[in-house]
Amino acid sequence: MKRTIEDILKLFPNTTANDWKQHDNGGGWVANTATVSDTAYIGPNALVSDDARVYGNARVYGDARVSGDAQVFGDAQVYGDAQVSGYAWVSDDAQVFGNARVYGDAQVSGYAWVFGDAQVYGDAWVSGSARVYGNAQVYGDAWVYSDARVYSYAQVFGDARVFGNAQVFGDARVSGNARVSGDAQVYGNAWVSDNARVFGYARVYGDAQVSGDAWVFGGVHDGNENERLRRDNDYFSESK
Repeated sequence: MKRTIEDILKLFPNTTANDWKQHDNGGGWVANTATVSDTAYIGPNALVSDDARVYGNARVYGDARVSGDAQVFGDAQVYGDAQVSGYAWVSDDAQVFGNARVYGDAQVSGYAWVFGDAQVYGDAWVSGSARVYGNAQVYGDAWVYSDARVYSYAQVFGDARVFGNAQVFGDARVSGNARVSGDAQVYGNAWVSDNARVFGYARVYGDAQVSGDAWVFGGVHDGNENERLRRDNDYFSESK
């Protein structure tokens, strides 16, 4: 069923019917304080509130909401039960859907997707053809880009970077100034932190911790090597 003005006023009890209008392209509800261009599509159950902006060929539909000072533009799509808020931007051909949340000063751009119950916030950036999904979180000043995948309950935060074809999943964490790239995978309860680098075809998993200035490339490293992996300035190379 389409949302009615009565539904809107229940969600926003401090507003009146005069504070809202239905967008001509799609019939969704837009607060008078928000800005939505004629070319943007706002579906009948979607909401754009506060000082949010939706413009270009952007589409907001399903039960999605855009609020705060957020901006959705280009050919971006926000749908399902997704929410974009704060000062976040979703641009280019990016998609945010499912129950995903993008907020703070975060940006999702390029052909990136954020979906499921994933959260991207702080000053984080997800771009390229990256995918962040499941219950994953990307926050702080972290970047996930290229064709990288971050999913399950993984977290990427601090000034960390995950890129290339890298994957971070399970309950793994990548933080500090760490870099995970190439075809590397970090999963299980593994934690890559500080200035560590994991790249090539490396696999870091179990309870492994890679920290300091360590480099891991090639081979497989699990929790049995923790002490060795923690040492600063260590370099590991093993065959694929």
